[in-house]
Amino acid sequence: KVGVSCMKWVGDHIEPGVSIKNDNAANNKALMLLACIGNEAKVITGEAKGAKGFVTGMHGGIDHTLIYFNDEDLEKMAIGDTILVKGFGQGLAIESFDDIKCMNIDPNLFEKLNIKENSEGILEVPVVTEIPAYLMGSGVGSATAFSGDYDIMTGDKNANEKFGINKLRFGDLVLLKDCDNTNGRQYLKGSVSIGVIVHSDCIKSGHGPGVTVIMSSKTSNIKGVIDEKANIGNYLGIL
Repeated sequence: KVGVSCMKWVGDHIEPGVSIKNDNAANNKALMLLACIGNEAKVITGEAKGAKGFVTGMHGGIDHTLIYFNDEDLEKMAIGDTILVKGFGQGLAIESFDDIKCMNIDPNLFEKLNIKENSEGILEVPVVTEIPAYLMGSGVGSATAFSGDYDIMTGDKNANEKFGINKLRFGDLVLLKDCDNTNGRQYLKGSVSIGVIVHSDCIKSGHGPGVTVIMSSKTSNIKGVIDEKANIGNYLGIL
């Protein structure tokens, strides 16, 4: 679940909490696009009817929307339960920062991230670590970052240690250096993106912990401030 390690699981691409998908492909694409991290999710059928949780990320490829619920509600849930997501957040913009695109995050959660503008007019965002562009793998070249995620490659053990990848947890905020996600995913020197860890590590080449991006700029107008508590679970009050 959110807040626990995303590494060394006996499994592959493990998704925390509840994974949902609409059987209709077009409807599921809409869900993946409009759902934002922090959005309220409510169970509307089954024994757990009325239980509320929140979106923790989107997993591209398999196209799952990932949701946190507390343990008591999880015990009442079953495959086939219907969950309603209150999609809210796409289109979010920061005044006076036209070069920064926000995506995939509920505005109410965004306001809790303790983002500050420094004396140089740069936004400072709390993150647990900074990841260089050469470690970004599966998902690079995707047409949009407003849906799904892309992976931090973990094949190099020295890099995993150097950049704190071994310590990553579900829900952690990370900074992606020289990674432009404003119109799809690409390398661009000087660009900066901020994302959330949404699924676990993977043994397949080119794969690893998944990152759903929440902010991106083609310039260096975003700066990371290292904070080991930079996890959505802390901002949402579950850790």
